[in-house]
Amino acid sequence: MPLVRYRKVVILGYRSVGKTSLAHQFVEGEFLECYDPTVESTYNKMLVLGKDEFHLQLVDTAGQDEYTILPHSFVIGIHGYVLVYSVTSLRSFQVVKTLHNKLYESRGKTRMPVVLVGNKADLSLESREVKTDEGKKLADSWGAIFLESSAKENQVTQGIFTKIIEEIDRVDNSYGEERNCLLM
Repeated sequence: MPLVRYRKVVILGYRSVGKTSLAHQFVEGEFLECYDPTVESTYNKMLVLGKDEFHLQLVDTAGQDEYTILPHSFVIGIHGYVLVYSVTSLRSFQVVKTLHNKLYESRGKTRMPVVLVGNKADLSLESREVKTDEGKKLADSWGAIFLESSAKENQVTQGIFTKIIEEIDRVDNSYGEERNCLLM
């Protein structure tokens, strides 16, 4: 019988970047053309990775901006973060940097499992405001995973949530490495 592990992940980003669309596509397997702006929703899904089973709880948040005060519920008891921006919005890319900084400060500068997602990658190149290499460079500076996706086309949607589970395990299992503490 596989070991069932519980993981709570918060999805953060500027308004209208596709946070709800990604969560809904992952859990329900469909793209919603229109819906009311999210206040806060929770999605649950069981996911099998290797021989382990994960109960994944996704907290889909309202769109944030750089002035948003992050509630403690986005820090306490959270295993990982999916930070989403739209490749068609430089503003959303800037906001995601601010959100990462706030999380980093709120968590006491501990390592955070993060997947940075550039959503709406299916839209035309003319409408793109954030290049792929800019997203990759930002994720690298954080030590995070970077993916571009399209909730509408269901591109990489499953991969986002698989990667955050893998990243949670990688970060959790890396504690204690490279420590030079000597007890006398």
